[in-house]
Amino acid sequence: MTADHDSVAFSGTPGASGTSGTPGTPAASAASGAAVSGGSAGSALAPPPPKRTAYGKETWKEIVFLLSNLFTALIGFVYAVVSVLLGVGLSVTVIGLPLLALGLGGARLVGRSERARARALLGLEIAEPSPLPARGGFFGWLWTTLKDPVAWRTQLYGLIRLPWGIVTFTVALVSLIVLWPVLPFIARGLASADRGMVRGLLSPSDELERRIAELESDRGVVVDTAAADLRRIERDLHDGAQARLVALAMGLGLAKEKLLDDPETAAAMVDEAHGEVKLALQELRDLARGIHPAVLTDRGLSAALSSVSARCTVPVKVTVELAERPAEAIEGIAYFTVSELLQNVSKHSRARSASVDVWRTEDRLLLQVRDDGAGGARFDGGTGLAGLAERLGAVDGLLVLDSPDGGPTTVTAELPWRSRPGA
Repeated sequence: MTADHDSVAFSGTPGASGTSGTPGTPAASAASGAAVSGGSAGSALAPPPPKRTAYGKETWKEIVFLLSNLFTALIGFVYAVVSVLLGVGLSVTVIGLPLLALGLGGARLVGRSERARARALLGLEIAEPSPLPARGGFFGWLWTTLKDPVAWRTQLYGLIRLPWGIVTFTVALVSLIVLWPVLPFIARGLASADRGMVRGLLSPSDELERRIAELESDRGVVVDTAAADLRRIERDLHDGAQARLVALAMGLGLAKEKLLDDPETAAAMVDEAHGEVKLALQELRDLARGIHPAVLTDRGLSAALSSVSARCTVPVKVTVELAERPAEAIEGIAYFTVSELLQNVSKHSRARSASVDVWRTEDRLLLQVRDDGAGGARFDGGTGLAGLAERLGAVDGLLVLDSPDGGPTTVTAELPWRSRPGA
């Protein structure tokens, strides 16, 4: 069996079916050999900077950066003063705020060029901010641009850089001529201050920007998944129940024509139509179960997972330890996650037995499906788990796979816990 997407190792696992670690800590899963997929797991610590010689290429790049500060700072200062003062000064007129918004839009370009200069000459790895979200109409664009924190920080950067640019240019030039022995140390000290300034004012607000990027990605996943589900339901209705009901209508029409002339044949046709009605009802029930099973709505996760595990080709032990039911959306996602994982057990694992554990840890709902099959599962194994992990990630969920060759395979899913309204 395979799995895929955001993943972490978990604590609070019931019995022997749990994995050890700290919630939200990818290092724990990595230490246990679990495969991790997803964007919320965090980033590794940056390696220490490489050793450098006093007059190596890094030093000369820093000197070039310091000498070019005066020119770029002058441009940034003039642009910031003119664009802000012009926009604010004319704000009492119709064109004032649009001019200010255009100036802030240009400030983003100034910030981009400064980040590129810092990357090239200071070796500063700094991400580009996310683009402004598209808002409908002129007033949507105007409001979004006027409250853009990235552009305002860039304007502030331009205002305070001019005196600093004069200082760094003067000190670097004088040191280059008369303070040659200590030039590398002076260059490194001034460049370090520049790095701090660029990080503080030109870097994106990490958490917010990362969250915006995640939400944009998740929104696309949700839309694509919903569209695929609608196409599947339409196809199943068209090819299954609808075709059967059309045939049923035709059969009843023929039976009506023969009712007076050949009652026995008509009775046989009505009896056949009765059987078709039963089959059509069964197909509709199966379709409804695929959308949202009635047992899940009526009796909750424990009964629904027991029902889906009964259809698995291997014996499955189900343990649900929940004091209350989660929100309907979370409950539905949990059900279909376990259902798909058990389908993978049936199709791919060659297992003799499996288990399903469901429990709550603080504000997270955890699901674990374990089998004693052949193992060797991978995220890219073609079992549909990549899509499952994307759907979990769209609701801030995570997925962990631990499947060494020879087994056993353990897939742990984590969902945000939301209580039912009125619970």
